[in-house]
Amino acid sequence: MSDLPALPVTFRPSRTRAVLLTAGVAIFVVITTVAMLLEQLSPGERLSFIFTAALLFGVLLLLSRPKVVADETGVTVVNIASRRHLEWAEILQVNLRPGDPWVFLNLSDGTSLPALGIQPGIAKQRAIEDARALRALAEARSIGDPEKHEG
Repeated sequence: MSDLPALPVTFRPSRTRAVLLTAGVAIFVVITTVAMLLEQLSPGERLSFIFTAALLFGVLLLLSRPKVVADETGVTVVNIASRRHLEWAEILQVNLRPGDPWVFLNLSDGTSLPALGIQPGIAKQRAIEDARALRALAEARSIGDPEKHEG
C-alpha cells in the first residue's frame, strides 16, 4: 500500500495538547502573579499559591502526554500514567467507533487497550484519519494472518 505512513510515525492529539499546555502555562502565570501581588500574603502562603499552580500545570501536562508511536517493531501506547509496547502480532484490531472517546486496540490476549493518543475530541477528522492509518499499518503487518509471520 503506497498510502501507508512512513515508520516511525507518532499519532498525538496536537490541538488538544496545545490547548492543555497553553492553559497550564496561563494558569501557572496568573496564579503566581496573583500570589506575588497580594501584599497581605505571608511567604508561606505565597509558596502554597505557587505550589498549587505548579500542581495544576503538572496535571495538565500529564493530560497532554498521550501518544501512539508506530515503528518497525510494533506500537508503543503512551497514556496518561502508563506506557506499553506491543508487538504488531499482538494487535488484532484497531477500533474507533462513533461516540468512542479514543481508539481501542483489541489484543491477542483477549483484552482491549485504550490508546488515548488518537482521540476525536477537538479534531475529529484528524482522529479518524489517524485511526485509519494505524489500522492500515496493522493490517499491512499481517496481524490477523499468522501464516505470514511464520518463516
